[in-house]
Amino acid sequence: MHRSSSTIVSVDPLSTLLSGIRAEGSVVCHAVLEAPWTIRFVDGAPLTMVSVLRGGGVLLLPDGSRQPVGVGDTAIVRSSDPFHLVDHPDTPDGPHVEYEIACFTGDAECTAEDLGGIRWGNESDGATALIVGAYRASGHRHERLLRALPPVLVVNEDTEVCAWLETAAADAAQRTAGSQALMDRLLDWALVCTLRTWFEQAGSEAPAWYRGLADPILAPALEAFNARPSRSWTVEALATEAGVSRALFAKHFTKVMGRPPLTYLTECRMDEAEGLLSDTDSSIAQIAKSVGYADAFGFSAAFKRHRGVSPSAFRAHN
Repeated sequence: MHRSSSTIVSVDPLSTLLSGIRAEGSVVCHAVLEAPWTIRFVDGAPLTMVSVLRGGGVLLLPDGSRQPVGVGDTAIVRSSDPFHLVDHPDTPDGPHVEYEIACFTGDAECTAEDLGGIRWGNESDGATALIVGAYRASGHRHERLLRALPPVLVVNEDTEVCAWLETAAADAAQRTAGSQALMDRLLDWALVCTLRTWFEQAGSEAPAWYRGLADPILAPALEAFNARPSRSWTVEALATEAGVSRALFAKHFTKVMGRPPLTYLTECRMDEAEGLLSDTDSSIAQIAKSVGYADAFGFSAAFKRHRGVSPSAFRAHN
């Protein structure tokens, strides 16, 4: 495994979790498909995003569930197992045109010629127009994000966004210089926007770290912790950042986040330590200091207490 030395970057949790996941070899697919049809997604990517610009269908997920998607819907599928998009899940048996999308091919780019007969174009009659992004993961930080997501989530975009995306897709489909990189970065942006919208709509179902940053009392304290995670934070110090009493802060924090302040901070530190142990060559002592422990001994004891193995054993198996 390739490792590099690293320290924690002072950014918000969502940015940190997304730092290790990127679109690569995205598909720009203006597909003209005659029913009945099936598109099979076989990348094994931890996240796949499907934006429906025209037409629609039904996602058939690995767990057997179904998710309809129509014009303006962006679906994010959290699964490394193959899944399908079909025109209609209950189409009678008979001739069935099947297509396969796999962006992470060994040598070839994910181009029109590689899509098993899908025709690209701007036809509007009977067309299903999709933008598909498969996201590679580097390292382990994205795993905390994946744990916060359902198997599939759907966010609806307005028609202006769809029109803009389709214009960008049409440009990328021309395969001019830089078009693939442009589309990949566009999909990185779209992933962030879609996740932010879904978290905002999820309410109490959103992960604690997102709910906390949306809370006017907790946000200043959490931002201070995210900016300086190596500091030996106390409840009193966090309450000072929030501008409230220690008792009020502790009570409100537990109500919003579902756990006491120091318990949450320890969980964050252990999550960050896992990423540093897996993805860098930093020493145990360096990692201990980065996540707010005075020495390697105290950090190792806390890590083993919370994760069940020592930092060295965790690193050896990741």
